[in-house]
Amino acid sequence: MKKIMIINTNTEYYKGTEEKTGLWLSELVHFYDYFKDKDVDIDLYSVKGGKIPIDPFSVSTLMLDYKTKNYMEDPEFMRLLDTTQSIHDADVYEYDAVYFTGGHGTVFDFVDNKDIARILNEMNKNGKVISSVCHGAAAFLNFDDNSLKDIDLTGFSNLEEHMVRKTKKVPFLLEDELKKKGANYKKATLPMASKVVQDGNIITGQNPQSPKGVAKKVWNAIQ
Repeated sequence: MKKIMIINTNTEYYKGTEEKTGLWLSELVHFYDYFKDKDVDIDLYSVKGGKIPIDPFSVSTLMLDYKTKNYMEDPEFMRLLDTTQSIHDADVYEYDAVYFTGGHGTVFDFVDNKDIARILNEMNKNGKVISSVCHGAAAFLNFDDNSLKDIDLTGFSNLEEHMVRKTKKVPFLLEDELKKKGANYKKATLPMASKVVQDGNIITGQNPQSPKGVAKKVWNAIQ
């Protein structure tokens, strides 16, 4: 049986404010759901362990899709989100792939993180699949210098950040930071359209429309 670890944020508020953030729930659900009928074991982690906060906007009437709503109404699934393991205790050698979910919380606790750096570098060294969606690509800022040089990837774009009016709330613009690391950043022609990019063992999705596409490529890659 193949094994995938999913890593989520524990950040509940934008720094210095009372405005809530957290995981963009559909970015977990649509990836997780893709594997429900496959011979794959999935473990949910968060940076510190325990409860994963959910971005309230991601489950608002405007944003909540039917599949994500069904998972929200599943007590067993929601218990998994309340009792995650800490990445500090993760043995990456058990896993064939890692997936970093998004949500604005990640730009606070996925960066400058020694545990994420360890997971990335160990998995990369062993040719394991490393994947992310949306702001989850903030995890890639922990890669060793030059590891991302000329790597094709994507993540939430500057234009999309402007569209959701969070440029003043986040500590950096993800697209800019990935480019500073030398990555060959790609994006969809239209903002908020699905975009998935694969470069070797690295698979990335641009925005909340992309997790299922990421899951498909991860499944193919771990076969």
